[in-house]
Amino acid sequence: MRTTTASFSKDQLALLNANKGVRYLLSQDKLNFEKALQSLSLDAHIKELQEELIKLQTWVIQNNQRIIVLFEGRDAAGKGGTIRRITRYLNPRYFRVLALPRPTKEEIGQWYFQRYVQVLPNEGQICFFDRSWYNRAVVEPVNGFCTQEQYEQFMGQVNEFESMLVQDGIYLIKFYLSISKSEQAKRFKAIANNPLKKWKMSPVDERAQELWDVYTKYKKRMFKKTDTTIAPWKIIKANDRQHSRIEAIEHILHLIPYKQ
Repeated sequence: MRTTTASFSKDQLALLNANKGVRYLLSQDKLNFEKALQSLSLDAHIKELQEELIKLQTWVIQNNQRIIVLFEGRDAAGKGGTIRRITRYLNPRYFRVLALPRPTKEEIGQWYFQRYVQVLPNEGQICFFDRSWYNRAVVEPVNGFCTQEQYEQFMGQVNEFESMLVQDGIYLIKFYLSISKSEQAKRFKAIANNPLKKWKMSPVDERAQELWDVYTKYKKRMFKKTDTTIAPWKIIKANDRQHSRIEAIEHILHLIPYKQ
């Protein structure tokens, strides 16, 4: 049976007739009202959650709290996109998004965590890390960017480092966005074919499919060692972008006692 607009409620029709709904329908090869309505409903839910994030940030500012939210995961898993949804309506004066570049010659000679300590949140701030100190747990050893000794030293220190952060009153939230190998390949292809996004592809990304199993091995070691009671991992299956973003925001809202 073919679905008609008469099958939808007044509220559903209002969603479909809104500018965003019309744009979504026109962007599809075939009209699919159910799919459009599902996507629009999820977008509306994300907006509701974003309103809660504003309340959370207000609580952070007023109570001089400090929050670290770090995002790890497969290349092209949607870390940056999730961070953008979380921060979209937040006051930019009170949050920072950190995607640290490759360490300088001076930083290479420092204690590994030193460059991260320098950018930790001050009172009233939230810091979002688009990849973090966990580069040394997975990306660096997989790609030969650190020695085995440096890797082992990191793994021996990271839990104590995070324990010190939490004991000092910092809220630490750790996300790992997981996607399938086929989904990663699909996203890489889309990036490579988009002239506005080609810059996102790095040499590390280009080898990600080839090194998939090696990444998996180091990822499992990371979880086994660093999924602690004081700083647990939240693993999100991110093949579906909208659902993964909702899950991430809901997890943050659940962990931070901003309503008290």
